[in-house]
Amino acid sequence: MAGHSKWANIQHRKGRQDAARSKLFSKLAKEITVAAKMGDPDPEKNPRLRLAVKEAKSQSVPKDVIDRAIKKSLGGEGDNYEEIRYEGYGPGGVAVIVEAMTDNRNRTASTVRSTFSKHGGNLGETGSVSFMFDRKGEIVYGADVGDEDTVMLAAIEAGAEDVESSEDGHVIYCADTDLNDVSNALEAVLGESETAKLIWRPQTTTELDLEGMQKLMRLIEVLEDDDDVQRVTANFEVSDEVMAAL
Repeated sequence: MAGHSKWANIQHRKGRQDAARSKLFSKLAKEITVAAKMGDPDPEKNPRLRLAVKEAKSQSVPKDVIDRAIKKSLGGEGDNYEEIRYEGYGPGGVAVIVEAMTDNRNRTASTVRSTFSKHGGNLGETGSVSFMFDRKGEIVYGADVGDEDTVMLAAIEAGAEDVESSEDGHVIYCADTDLNDVSNALEAVLGESETAKLIWRPQTTTELDLEGMQKLMRLIEVLEDDDDVQRVTANFEVSDEVMAAL
C-alpha cells in the first residue's frame, strides 16, 4: 500500500495514545495563526484559514485553542514565520518532502539536515524530489457517507479528479487550487468531511522491506518531533506483511 495513506493511518492510530498530542495541537494552532494573519480572520472569508480550522477540528483541537490561535494573528503574532520546503532522500532511496514554518531559517535548515544525516538520508536541493509528487487537494470521508458509486458521482459533479474508495472510507483528490470549492460542493451533498487539506501525492513509490521501513519511520518521527516541522511526506510503499510486522 502506498505510503502517503498508510503512514497517515499509522500516525492516526498512534497519535490518539501519544503524549505528543500537545505538540500536534501547537503545530495546528501555528498554521491557524499564520493563515489568519495572511487573510481575513473569519474562516468563512479565508479559504486557507477555513481548511486549517477544519484540520484542527479533525484532530480534536479544542475550540478555545482554535479561537486563541486566530486572536494571536490580530495581535501581530505570526508575522515572522516563514514557510520553507526541504527535500531529500531517506533510507532505501525514498523521496521525502519536509514542510516547515519557522522564525529562524538557519536553525531549521541545520536541524533538518542533521536529522537526515543521522538517520540514513541525504538532504537535497529544493526541487530535487518534488518533481516526483503532484500537489493536490485531499478530502476524506468515512465509509458511512455512501457507497463507491455515490461518492464517485458526487466527486465528479464537484469537480474532483480522482476517488479512492475502500472499506475504510473514501479519499477524494482534486487540483490544489480547487480544494476549497470542491470541499464546499461535496459538503453540500455528502455532509462535512473528516479532513480537507493540501498534500503531496506521489507519482511513483519505492517499496521498502521491514528494516528499511523501520529506519524510515524513525527518520520521519524525529523530523515531525521538531517544533518547526509542520508535515512530512514520503513516497514509500510496503506490503501487507510488513505493515502487520510493524
